Amino acid sequence: MYPAQFEYHKASTVKEALDLLGKYKDEAKLLAGGHSLLPAMKLRLAQPKHLIDIGKVAGLERRQARKAAPS
Repeated sequence: MYPAQFEYHKASTVKEALDLLGKYKDEAKLLAGGHSLLPAMKLRLAQPKHLIDIGKVAGLERRQARKAAPS
């Protein structure tokens, strides 16, 4: 199955990525590599209207989510 139609944006800076997220809000998803967004889109489990590629944005290399420290 093919994904639903979407518009692809390639951000070149953090500011550009944040501006695009601010503009498209809930209609956008980030694409950074190493995750399962594309297969979910092919199965139509995810149908973002805008895909923002941040894979080559300087300063975002190898960032990972961290769990909050216990309080």
